[in-house]
Amino acid sequence: MDPPGLRIGPLIPEQDYERLEDCDPEGSQDSPLHGEEQQPLLHVPEGLRGSWHHIQNLDSFFTKIYSYHQRSGFTCILLEDVFQLGQFIFIVTFTTFLLRCVDYNVLFANQPNNRTRPGLLHSKVTLSDAILPSSQCAQRIHSSSLMVFLLILATAFWLFQLLRSVCNLFSYWDIQVFYREALHIPLGELGSVSWAEVQSRLLALQRSGGLCVQPRPLTELDVHHRILRYTNYQVALANKGLLPTRCALPWGGSVAFLSRGLALNVDLLLFRGPFSLFRGGWELPDAYKRSDQRAALAARWRRSVLLLAAVNLALSPLVLAWQVLHAFYSHAELLRREPGALGTRRWSRLARLQLRHFNELPHELRARLARAYRPAAAFLRAAAPPAPLLALLARQLVFFAGALFAALLVLTVYDEDVLAVEHVLTAMTALGILATVARSFIPDEQAQSRSPQLLLQAALAHMHYLPEETGPAGKASAYRQMARLLQYRAVSLTEELLSPLLTPLFLLFWFRPRALEIIDFFHHFTVDVAGVGDICSFALMDVKRHGHPQWLSEGQTEASLSQRAEDGKTELSLMRFSLVHPQWRPPGHSSKFLGHLRGRVQQDAATWGANSVRSPPTPGVLSNSSSPLPETFLANLLVQPLLPPQDLSPTAPCPAAATASLLASISRIAQDSSCVSPGGTGGQKLAQLPELASAEMSLHAIYLYQLHQQQQQQELWGEASASSLSRPWSSPPQTLSPDEEKPSWSSDGSSPASSPRQQWRTQRAQNLFPGGFQEPTDTQKEPSQAPSID
Repeated sequence: MDPPGLRIGPLIPEQDYERLEDCDPEGSQDSPLHGEEQQPLLHVPEGLRGSWHHIQNLDSFFTKIYSYHQRSGFTCILLEDVFQLGQFIFIVTFTTFLLRCVDYNVLFANQPNNRTRPGLLHSKVTLSDAILPSSQCAQRIHSSSLMVFLLILATAFWLFQLLRSVCNLFSYWDIQVFYREALHIPLGELGSVSWAEVQSRLLALQRSGGLCVQPRPLTELDVHHRILRYTNYQVALANKGLLPTRCALPWGGSVAFLSRGLALNVDLLLFRGPFSLFRGGWELPDAYKRSDQRAALAARWRRSVLLLAAVNLALSPLVLAWQVLHAFYSHAELLRREPGALGTRRWSRLARLQLRHFNELPHELRARLARAYRPAAAFLRAAAPPAPLLALLARQLVFFAGALFAALLVLTVYDEDVLAVEHVLTAMTALGILATVARSFIPDEQAQSRSPQLLLQAALAHMHYLPEETGPAGKASAYRQMARLLQYRAVSLTEELLSPLLTPLFLLFWFRPRALEIIDFFHHFTVDVAGVGDICSFALMDVKRHGHPQWLSEGQTEASLSQRAEDGKTELSLMRFSLVHPQWRPPGHSSKFLGHLRGRVQQDAATWGANSVRSPPTPGVLSNSSSPLPETFLANLLVQPLLPPQDLSPTAPCPAAATASLLASISRIAQDSSCVSPGGTGGQKLAQLPELASAEMSLHAIYLYQLHQQQQQQELWGEASASSLSRPWSSPPQTLSPDEEKPSWSSDGSSPASSPRQQWRTQRAQNLFPGGFQEPTDTQKEPSQAPSID
């Protein structure tokens, strides 16, 4: 029987908001008594008291502690704010100067004038000749009412930013004192102290002196819940298909859109705005916790969306002008130095939302995506659909543009007066850019010789997710997925420039019709954790509540179709958090899942060892490289693709058994520090331990994906209960009632197949890695199997 105040089970439309007295579904002796008042306040013992001794907003306090560390201390924060304010002044004043204080007729030599030296005649125009006197410049500014209004508006905005920066600097000064006096980390040592060490000292301070008035000891998960309270909601919204916004294309399919401006509007609507749900606090208002007011709340939220869309539409010309100016000043020098910079790829905002784990801090996400960038970009080059006609035209365009550029360059070297000819410099610049753009459409022969399947596997090792999309499985589908996540810089820049015009449209035609679904989402997926406040229930990483049976949670989860986190996000997030924080004690159901996962790994590793002549890698493999990068271990472990089983029938050994063998080996190495770089120094061994944890998580991601896709393949074969996949802890699938089958967050009472998430995804009908780590030959494919990624 569940403890008082705790209800674990399938969410149904009639279920009310719930309060958790403890994060552990199994209960804990540290849990407070039911009905006990919980006020999350900061309390510091007498010996540590300072100006920060009484903090009521612990979310802001922990967030500033994290931001202070990531922004490298008070001095860097101060200079960063000063430079940002100065950059705003420069853009406004310099743009005003170019518009009102320059005589372009003189500058372009259309009109002879020499106001600086009236008694002399000279043919060469100087900059001082084209600049108007200060009195004439001021008169031209005052004569334009629009210019005066824009300058007043810019001044008001700058003063607001200045006031906010000053308030933040006072807060960061207190944080600096807290670092120095409470955590004993002076500013000079901040760069050598990792965030894990800061968090460890913060938890030790709470245990020793009662830093926070908590009903139980502060844990790593509590700190992450406070720092990432709103971010976890956004990740869950993306997992359930409510983010990002999508627009149907006339020729079929859809395109996702999530610009910086749209993300800011979503944050104002849901979390920090004056009419938002949370209103910048740690508690969801009581009205959203009752189901009887959902219609009224949805109507009020629609009005807020309409008002915000109207404000965006009114300010769109100003925001668009600012976006264009900022992009011009930021990218002009880059394009002059590297004309092909816009052809490089970068992780999109969509990728940073869809590929993010629950409770993953920004610096952890950046590091993981940085490791995934190289194999992901290599996969896009290797798996690009062949376009021989486009490549042929690009080669010819490069030839002609290069020939014309070379002729003009030779003439310029022979006589520099050629540059004085009208538009010669412009033509040379345009020809250089044209040749660079055309060269990007010529396929790289070296990249095409690499295996797209192995490159996709290497990218998955660090990305941990490959979101599914509508369409047939295969290389083209995987290529489209990756291209959306790792988009061209020019595409990202275009989205940001068009954001002021598109944001009001998406607010009106995407968010406003889904007001009831969003209200239901926050009602059903919000829990009150004692001492922490209202958080997203997905952030608890509770397999019983939000696990997916196809991701090794069968028999352990009670989640209905609407409760399940897609793409294995609950299981992968739990696994990552437990590996990154080995001292954290997972709740009962989560701990049980991790134990079952380790047991399955050992079982599959034993199966692989009994059926394969190849032995698992030895610790000596890891000692061949001296690089302290996480991908070094993966490169050494997976340098030789494992041979796939010849028989891919359901009765064959699990294709993930090879990964399990590697995973079991690296787990043993991580537990025995003497195996890491035998003969190396103690510092080298300590530096390689985080590398082993990262490699272990990467192999876990590959392993779970292989099991997930093998189960999907067996379901297609109609043999989901094959003996090779039987689990000692599995239980028969539960028969869900009609109420449980109905998605609790759907506003129209539609079936799960009509939910936003289901509208743009279908289950893939084949294994991404049907042959383990090696591409299968034609004789190894099943007749009914869809084409492989290659």
